[in-house]
Amino acid sequence: MAALTGRRCLVLPSNRLGLYLALRHWCAPGERLLMSPISADEILFLVLAAGLRPVIAPLSPDDGNIDTAAVDLSTVDAVLTTNLYGLPDRVAAFAGKTLIEDVAHGIETTVGGRPLGTFGAAGVYSLSKHPGAGSGGVLAVERESDLRVLERERDRLLLPGTFLHEAYSVFTSTARHMALRLNMVRPALRTARTLGIEEPRDGYRIAARPADVKLALKHAPDLPAFDSWVRADLHDYRTRRGPLARWYQSRRLSALPGQRERRIAGVRTLAELPTAAAGVRRQLDQPLFRVPLLVAEREEAIAELERHGVATGYLYDPPYDDYLPEYTEASPSPEVARWWGRHVLPIDPLYARRALPVVRSLAPAPPPPVPRAPR
Repeated sequence: MAALTGRRCLVLPSNRLGLYLALRHWCAPGERLLMSPISADEILFLVLAAGLRPVIAPLSPDDGNIDTAAVDLSTVDAVLTTNLYGLPDRVAAFAGKTLIEDVAHGIETTVGGRPLGTFGAAGVYSLSKHPGAGSGGVLAVERESDLRVLERERDRLLLPGTFLHEAYSVFTSTARHMALRLNMVRPALRTARTLGIEEPRDGYRIAARPADVKLALKHAPDLPAFDSWVRADLHDYRTRRGPLARWYQSRRLSALPGQRERRIAGVRTLAELPTAAAGVRRQLDQPLFRVPLLVAEREEAIAELERHGVATGYLYDPPYDDYLPEYTEASPSPEVARWWGRHVLPIDPLYARRALPVVRSLAPAPPPPVPRAPR
């Protein structure tokens, strides 16, 4: 990762812990952080745990990232990008602001030949997304002095691990990959839910529990107070990893170059569909994590894809300001985010051919709503 980014890198048990470390290091409690309304549940709670005020940005209908033309950057102190499904945020637009890049979906995405995660103060990568290692993250920074401070803070927050737990994590990740290859998605999903690997959800979000959030905020900035939300689907997100996990993560990471051409081919195949998000067609040479389609009847499509051996996931609906309105500053034009969250169907480009019999016949979503003019 240091060779890929040209930066100093800190190994972590998860992308989540890296984001918290970066937010605490570069942002002061009480500062206003601009962020996308469409991202994983735990990201919002990490922002709250860092003592920051989430300012929800308008969304671009082209790619599901921050609509930079519709935000006033003078009103915020810092920016957290999402790079949704590997489609790059408009990083150049955030020049002059403290920028933290969440590169969980974008470990292989570049902008002008430069890797995502190298434009801001910090880039935080995930080894459980593209590499599929089940756990692991990397925090990339420019200065050695920052790296040393972040390393000490990481060690303060880490919990002890055991070899047995580590072996179980590697086994479940390996089994997940095998299930996909053998077209056993539906039994694999049922098993994951039975074993509690996937958190119970109300739709596509974990229970927000606003009253409990109010109590946790009394301790902010403090990560353990928010553990019950941040740990969703990854209960050991801040548990120290040993040699077995590091070996497995390195092995999965080293396999990425061999998948690149197949992934790009899948992106190009899916980009030809009328349902493909417009932003995909501008990234045909990028090995995206997922290709977002925008479809009319998503739930029926998900069930049919599972019958064809294609898992979806990575759905973030509703947007943050509808999910936890009490503790977010609402987007000035939330309509596009609601539309995107309701209609997006992310497809793994590695399984594009398997998905085609289903997705080629899907009706497109209705046109995106026109954002209302600000008052």
